[in-house]
Amino acid sequence: MTTTSSISPDEADAKAAAVWPQTLVGVGVLLTGLGLAYGALDISSDAGYGGVGPNFLPWLTAIVLMICGVFILWEARSGGFRELDPPTGADRAYWPGFVWVSAGLLINAAVITSLGFILSCTLCYVMAVQGLRRATGQPSGAPRTWLIDIVTGLLISAPVFWTFTQFLAINLPGLTSTGWF
Repeated sequence: MTTTSSISPDEADAKAAAVWPQTLVGVGVLLTGLGLAYGALDISSDAGYGGVGPNFLPWLTAIVLMICGVFILWEARSGGFRELDPPTGADRAYWPGFVWVSAGLLINAAVITSLGFILSCTLCYVMAVQGLRRATGQPSGAPRTWLIDIVTGLLISAPVFWTFTQFLAINLPGLTSTGWF
């Protein structure tokens, strides 16, 4: 008895070619989990508040990553990601958008101690959004768009700063020594 497959030969070739990159992703996730577990070995396990030590979260993250890596490997090696949607978007990468996002991250790292958390993260947000807007063809050069991005960045970064510094007592670089900006 012969069965016919609903997959064309071209689709079967594409699916077979995708198995190795999918396998590499699984291996990468698994190795990341193993690396995190190795690093967690050096963290003290002395129980703190609530009976949980400082090594709890790194170990939890490492275990979850290793489980995810194993599942990704199993899925890739047993036929590939079956429910994977076909890729969308452009055929090639949009490098100017990549440059905007990368520059935002690098500038944030360079100026966070001098401008403070709120302003440097707002700058990072604005540059990343500009890169993403340009990559998708959205209007990005209008002053109104820049103003919206700046205000949105401030509305995101300020509460994060205040939550960390005022409520969690975690020191983040501020523009002033008051702890509120």
